[in-house]
Amino acid sequence: MSLSGIQIYKLLPASSKNAEVKKHGNCKECGYPTCLAFAMKLAQKQAELAQCPYVEDESKSQLEASAAPPVRLITVTGTERKLEVGNETVLFRHEKTFFNQPGIFVRVKDTQADAADVAKAVDAYSVDYVGMDLTLNGIAVEAAGGDFAATVAAVKAATSFPLILLTEDPDTAEAGLKAAEGTRPLLWAATADNWEAMAKLAAEYKVPLAVRADDGDVAALAALAEQVKGAGVEDIVLDPGARDYGSSLTVFTQLRRLAIKKNERKVGYPFIGFAGDDASLAGQHIAKYAGFVVLDSFSPGTVYPLLVMRANIFTDPQKPIQVQPGVYEINNPTPNDPLMVTTNFSITYFAVANEVESSGIPGWLLVADAEGMSVLTAWAAGKFDAERIAKGVKGNELEGKLDHKRIVIPGHVAVLMGELEEELPGWEINVGPREAVDLPNFLKTQWG
Repeated sequence: MSLSGIQIYKLLPASSKNAEVKKHGNCKECGYPTCLAFAMKLAQKQAELAQCPYVEDESKSQLEASAAPPVRLITVTGTERKLEVGNETVLFRHEKTFFNQPGIFVRVKDTQADAADVAKAVDAYSVDYVGMDLTLNGIAVEAAGGDFAATVAAVKAATSFPLILLTEDPDTAEAGLKAAEGTRPLLWAATADNWEAMAKLAAEYKVPLAVRADDGDVAALAALAEQVKGAGVEDIVLDPGARDYGSSLTVFTQLRRLAIKKNERKVGYPFIGFAGDDASLAGQHIAKYAGFVVLDSFSPGTVYPLLVMRANIFTDPQKPIQVQPGVYEINNPTPNDPLMVTTNFSITYFAVANEVESSGIPGWLLVADAEGMSVLTAWAAGKFDAERIAKGVKGNELEGKLDHKRIVIPGHVAVLMGELEEELPGWEINVGPREAVDLPNFLKTQWG
């Protein structure tokens, strides 16, 4: 149960009856002027309990329960890879950030002869997106009347990803769990009719369990989750039973609001959404607020935009995507080839690097540490200036690597030319084009 700021304050050192603990009250070591100020931040989930080193053990247990994220962290594992979902604390990422990306799974049936081949294709699929490797997350194996255990075993052998076991029959579920030994799959699903047997299996095999209600019935879903929890299963995933756009959006949002805004622990779990082959519905589930998204088939053309969308949504809006500052060699440059400079904002770097690489022109690209900002933004913020560029040139010992002293700066910061000449005496400063797409032609005509 969530505690108020005053209730939290009564558990902090300033209110302790233990004299040794009380003397640490209002010590400011947490970063706040008083224990009361710290308590208010804890109540708003804007501070971490670990910031106070003097909380008594008894108080700590109460405070940790109160401070636990409103959406429980659920972990599933495969033979080599794992997926964590949940642990979310906000409705909208700009309020803080989203922490754990939803897992995208591809469904196979135990009647499919190519189930293992599909699993291999999913396992192998990876695309590079501005320096990030984007992949899917697992396979959902459905009991459809075939040999479920054999299919689970074959899929498990074909992929390093986690599994979801889709069956409402307890005997079939147990056979699948035995076949998945050595991994930690998600078991789907407990219903009003089978929850006792499914909860017993989940507790015995120590796996998370999805509970399913019909037609978006939130009250029934919450009640079923409480019954499963009471049977000893802590790791629960919610399936409201909604499968279309309107009802799934409504119930997923309602459940997330209850967990985040009302701190309703009965529904404080990740959700699973089934999108069929509808990429738009899968995109809605990613945005609002599924922890697991199940597709009916694998198609690179379908999953690529979903992976990019997911990466963009789950990028911390307060921390731009960055690349490591340093010198990057493009197309095997020689000491006579051009030296260019840009910032370490990921999109800026890849825009420049991709244009040069695709042109076939060899060159050296100096990436300055601009705290992940684009060229103009960094320049305006004082994070991309002549001093930083010169520091990059000297720090990377470029004078010893090159047979020339010429550097091309972005056209948007031509104003830095004079200052850079002062910072790099003897160097020729060339002002390049404003847009990366014009860089290859500039190098062909201006460098020689």
